[in-house]
Amino acid sequence: MFLLQLRNELRKLFGKKRTYLGFGMFLLAQSAFILVLKYGRGPNQSMMRMMQGNGYAAAHFFSNLTVATTTLLATAYVLLPLYVSLVGGDLVAKEAEDGTLRMILSRPISRLRILLIKWLAGVVFSLILILAFAVFGACFSRLFFPEGGLFVSIPWDGVFGVFEGVEGWQRYAAAHLVLTLKACTIMSLAFMFSCFDIKPAAATIVAISLVFISKIMQDTPYFHDMQGWFFTYHMNVWVYFFAAPIPWWKVGESLSILAGFNLTFFLIGSTAFQIRDFKS
Repeated sequence: MFLLQLRNELRKLFGKKRTYLGFGMFLLAQSAFILVLKYGRGPNQSMMRMMQGNGYAAAHFFSNLTVATTTLLATAYVLLPLYVSLVGGDLVAKEAEDGTLRMILSRPISRLRILLIKWLAGVVFSLILILAFAVFGACFSRLFFPEGGLFVSIPWDGVFGVFEGVEGWQRYAAAHLVLTLKACTIMSLAFMFSCFDIKPAAATIVAISLVFISKIMQDTPYFHDMQGWFFTYHMNVWVYFFAAPIPWWKVGESLSILAGFNLTFFLIGSTAFQIRDFKS
């Protein structure tokens, strides 16, 4: 019965046109980025100079894998929070606004179960969104760039890595897998606000605002020693899978903290939902 209810929730979620907005914008951003890197003389030469300046052959490392990873770095920081927040903010608040939530609550099913099913639907959406992002980036970049090694430079996070063949694809896949946890955390934050008595747009905007505020404070030099206190710092744990070697102690710490954030957001949202009065 639980799986049947989850299936129905996924049908409702993917039956909305706005659910596909994130997919469309991700594909548009990736396409534009890949085409600019291919035909834009300035960005093209800049990347090649960076590789050659570090002692690596641009002909080998300016590859489809490097370009796909570069598009990931360029879009995951801004576009991802926006569209997972949009879905997370809709999960409960939209049904409350439309009045369908009253009908659902009239059935013999607990409120906690309803929230758990909706939250899991949001997790499935986040997973599918990241999977589509990874597959399209790898496939579309292959149309314009040859196969080769992976060159990654993320100076603002202190990450630098150069990988060959299978290892490069393993790092690419692992980074996207962990990126799903970032998407789930932001979705859970918007989901928490969606459980309150506010409009879907308000839940989305508040969640995005908190993410950006945390990111701004994290990047402020005066708060550098307090970076570990900001949840956006731990959400960027996926970039460490491009480091050589992987700092597993940092990865483990951030993953456990993000798991705690997800649990906390869900518990706060479910508590607010339990005490809400839907009769009036």
